Amino acid sequence: MQQAFQHLALGPIVKLDDAIFTGTFIGNTAQFLGIPFAKPPIGSLRFQVPQPLPPYEGLHTVAAYGPACSQQESSIQRGIAQMITESSEDCLTLNVFTPAVMLPGSKLPVVVYIFGGGFETGSGQSEFGNITVNRSLQVHEPVIYVSMNYRMTSWGFLASEEVRQAGTGNLGLRDQRLALHWVKRYISSFGGDPTKVTIWGESAGAISVALQMLAYDGHNDGLFRAAFMQSGSPTPVGDITNGQQYYDFLVDKTGCKGAIDTLECLRAVPQEILQTAVDETPSISSYQSLVLAWMPRADGIFLTDNFQRLVQQGKIANVPFITGDCDDEGTAFAFSTTNTTTSEQFHEYLKTYWARNATDEEINGILFMYPQDPTTGSPFGTETLNQLTPQFKRIAAFQGDAVFQAPRRFFLHERSGKQKIWTYLSKGLKAVPLLGAFHSSDFVDEMWGGQGSLLDYLINFATHLDPNGNLTGIFWPEYAVESKDMLMFGEWPWSPPTIIQDTYRKEAMEYLINFTLTYPL
Repeated sequence: MQQAFQHLALGPIVKLDDAIFTGTFIGNTAQFLGIPFAKPPIGSLRFQVPQPLPPYEGLHTVAAYGPACSQQESSIQRGIAQMITESSEDCLTLNVFTPAVMLPGSKLPVVVYIFGGGFETGSGQSEFGNITVNRSLQVHEPVIYVSMNYRMTSWGFLASEEVRQAGTGNLGLRDQRLALHWVKRYISSFGGDPTKVTIWGESAGAISVALQMLAYDGHNDGLFRAAFMQSGSPTPVGDITNGQQYYDFLVDKTGCKGAIDTLECLRAVPQEILQTAVDETPSISSYQSLVLAWMPRADGIFLTDNFQRLVQQGKIANVPFITGDCDDEGTAFAFSTTNTTTSEQFHEYLKTYWARNATDEEINGILFMYPQDPTTGSPFGTETLNQLTPQFKRIAAFQGDAVFQAPRRFFLHERSGKQKIWTYLSKGLKAVPLLGAFHSSDFVDEMWGGQGSLLDYLINFATHLDPNGNLTGIFWPEYAVESKDMLMFGEWPWSPPTIIQDTYRKEAMEYLINFTLTYPL
């Protein structure tokens, strides 16, 4: 590595294989943006396992983000994501942020960030790289930050018997995996230590982090030594054939129904035709909401079983991890069901989308645990406020616990005493109408928080494998089944964090854990 970044007039320079890459300086950071880490997954490589690149050659300017991977365009949320950067099937690039001044022989800890977006939208482009590196310099614990693109929606999570037979499931997760192999091979050239990598994600990114821990039955090939998950744990998801209806829809809509090999036919479909078909499939903002059409599923290779069963079986990378949630995880996803206004309609919603094979009695158990009483609903602790419809707070409470809170608690309980773990709850922004401490609101603390913020805990964790340090304020105890200690960030920016016990809604979440183990999505 040209570790002092000697050619300052041109920008920071790094040598990878037989190639020279020139990035840019922005304040106290050096940025290398849009570096390809895999062969373009286009043409015959569409719906194929990502392929590594040959050794780099030549001169490259890496001063701009690459395009985002193809994503659905059927909602305002996706429209905003599309404005951030253009999208393309040729999208497998990553970004590296380092301190602007690097000493020769540096071996800094590395945080690899996996973005969220419901496995449908988003990209590795963000300000988190600058924010994270700058904050690490301020607290005198410098780190390197890496983000990557990965294939989403059908391009990354096509699921069916045909996909199983071809061995091409969970391609988005495999893209992430190949990026981690890239980090292991090349990060030392940027002054990073490949043995000190922490993987970090939010929402779908946090779920991805958890699944990287479960990949190949927990064999992580030395790719990371720690994991940090914000609003995402091993979710209650079943077999890859559970996505057959969406595969069949694409086959029908793209004219591949009569093909001898439908998967090969889909590889040849023009991009605009495939995009149109994908846009007609259910999205995270559609009525079924968190019952995603496109998501990771057990494919028998990368993920060999239902994710929560893998946790029970101990088939998981034994590394320290932190996992936490926001208090009102489900509110942002309950707006799509505002036309569900009665208990009977909520029952039908659960039966149709969440558990077709469950008995009425089992579904009634959910209705009992999550009653219509608005004082028990989400946003939690807001009494009769935020009651958009008679079922809104009830559905928000159920969805937040079913997909985020209960899987996190299950994960912690199963791994307690087996690896070092910490957990947190964020109540920041509780006063936001209807949303409360909504999904991803803990990022506000990271982006704007100072001493004692969640970002400080992350930097300490990546550096020392312990979130506690001189600048993080209150001591954060490890989680144990016996104590159930968790760090709680307060409802207001000036509220200091406190230690509480992770026992809220105990009976309801225990019911959901057992229910979703029986009826995974």
